[in-house]
Amino acid sequence: MTTVTVAPPGGAPGPSPDPVAGDVSVRIDHVSKVFGGRAGSVTALQDISLTVGKGEFVCLLGASGCGKSTLLNLVAGLDEPTRGTVARAGEPSFMFQDAALFPWLNVERNVELPLRLRHVPAAERRERVAELLALVQLTAFARRQPHELSGGMRQRAALARALAHDAEILLMDEPFGALDAMTRDILHDELERIWQVTGRSIMFVTHNVREAARLGDRIVLLTSRPGTVAEEFVVDLPRPRRIEDADVAALAGHITTRLRAEVARHGR
Repeated sequence: MTTVTVAPPGGAPGPSPDPVAGDVSVRIDHVSKVFGGRAGSVTALQDISLTVGKGEFVCLLGASGCGKSTLLNLVAGLDEPTRGTVARAGEPSFMFQDAALFPWLNVERNVELPLRLRHVPAAERRERVAELLALVQLTAFARRQPHELSGGMRQRAALARALAHDAEILLMDEPFGALDAMTRDILHDELERIWQVTGRSIMFVTHNVREAARLGDRIVLLTSRPGTVAEEFVVDLPRPRRIEDADVAALAGHITTRLRAEVARHGR
């Protein structure tokens, strides 16, 4: 369990929060994030409290600039909150919109890299890489270089590399945002299948309301800057889902109405 605790300005550090409970992967407690000094400071996040259960798929949704990616960076440990605490069950793995594969390494070597960095023995590495490539259906492309793959295949390879970290928590920052609609739809199916097989907890940032309704167990809508939790929606729809399903479209329409109201409120 990893905890980041920051005291209020001018105050002494308080007691550390209780460790994340057995059924919780991430606990965010009254977290705020301010960038810059007093004269030109920008409050990106304000007093956010949120938990992610073990094995839960949570989508973070909101208008551009609402702090979705900032919140993910705090959970990842890439940045620290100005106030509040972030506790998580171990180190997470991160997947970005850009696959960020090393161009001089083939697919197999890219996926193997986290295992090498953890000094996993060679035989075990080979076995694990083979398992991961099979999981993302890239076995036949193990020796290909990244430039030889389609955008969707590069994201599959990036997902396999993220899973190679063997972290309980997978953080995904708009991983399918740059893909065409058909490829994105296929990868929704693949991600859902892999999530069910691995039991990972997922925090998934998106600005696509239908994508959130298609994938999530729960959708957390953030306000426009400063970002805070405006509303949470439990997605009580059976799986598997399709993005064109009437129930998915109806939920997405309801959330879009709420999002429009929030954007309009911010504009005023």
